[in-house]
Amino acid sequence: MSRQHAAPVLITADGTRASALTALPLGVDGHGFTEADIQALVQAHPTCMPIAEIDALFRDPVPICTELSTPAGPIDNFMVTPSGLPVLVECKLWRNPQARREVVGQILDYAKELSRWSSSDLQRELRKKTGISGDFVIERLRAAGHPVDEVEFNDALTANLRRGRFLLLIVGDGIREGVEAITEYLQVHAGMHFTLGLVEMPLFRVDDGSILLVPRVVARTTMIIRHVVAQPAGFAVSDGDEVAPDDNVDSMTADRVRFWSGVLKDLVLDDPEQPIPVVSRQGYVYFMLPAPSGRPWITVYRDIKDGSVGLFLSYTRNTLGEQIVRRLVDDYRAIAEELGGSVCLRQSHDRVGIQDSIVIGPLDLPANRDRAISWLRGRINDFINVLRPRVRTAAADLAMES
Repeated sequence: MSRQHAAPVLITADGTRASALTALPLGVDGHGFTEADIQALVQAHPTCMPIAEIDALFRDPVPICTELSTPAGPIDNFMVTPSGLPVLVECKLWRNPQARREVVGQILDYAKELSRWSSSDLQRELRKKTGISGDFVIERLRAAGHPVDEVEFNDALTANLRRGRFLLLIVGDGIREGVEAITEYLQVHAGMHFTLGLVEMPLFRVDDGSILLVPRVVARTTMIIRHVVAQPAGFAVSDGDEVAPDDNVDSMTADRVRFWSGVLKDLVLDDPEQPIPVVSRQGYVYFMLPAPSGRPWITVYRDIKDGSVGLFLSYTRNTLGEQIVRRLVDDYRAIAEELGGSVCLRQSHDRVGIQDSIVIGPLDLPANRDRAISWLRGRINDFINVLRPRVRTAAADLAMES
């Protein structure tokens, strides 16, 4: 069942009249609120966000500042709990699928940058921003009525920053169904242990002309899943991982990063909701597909040994993901016709998959490397266009049958 967007009803003090409020259209042209207005509202009234409902550990955060500068860009609202847990807020008006995807990647980039900080780094940036010496965070906490111990708090704050223990909040005037698929993005940031919540703040006009704000949680997640890449029998996904003692491991890693940067940097996908993975230091990257519980994913790989690149659909065994892939395999003829190329169906023991590959030759040659990158970009887009909607449909069908 899809989420309902019901209008609140305003009842007069004497109970003689009740009227449903009118929801204001999304965007600044519809309700007059800008992203800066939402940012200021969150800073002045942090209790307007249902944080305890998302994760009780982060309840009652104290606003520290807006526009906190980081190498990934300024964080709209930065807050911290008296126990030293950071809260990052990104405020957005929802415009289109591309903007939705970008805001999710943006807040995850902020978290990644902060995971390299300590409390001293935070103090430095706050002093640069405010011009106030001393421990600005401690002063704000104490001003809010929290008698924190400076040494213990800063130790806890540093530990939480380094571990990636954050609450990440995306706050917007309207969050629609497509945005609720953002959990797919979390798979590429599995090194951190954050909670992410989507908070919708729809606005309604009251009869007297004032505006009612009704915050509500749309989605939340605390589960970060680390997948093991499944490899069909006889299908190499190695990139020379068995390194001889005299091999230069750093050089090999740098070469992998350069290769996947070339593939992903200017990758253009037709589906604006598809998460794009971070650059990998391995011989592969994977694109998560929209299904829970052992979700299927597309593994994209290169094999230095035989100069080939390719991609294949995979899953976690004995999960919903496996059931979904088996349904897609049953429809393989139609899928193969849409994918074209040299796509094939492989089955080994109890594992099945849909895959395609091409042998190009030595990938250290610039011409071969460029050809491999170009081929992969095209086939990634093809696989996502054909498989992603089928995965979503199969997941919904299986949910209805269970």
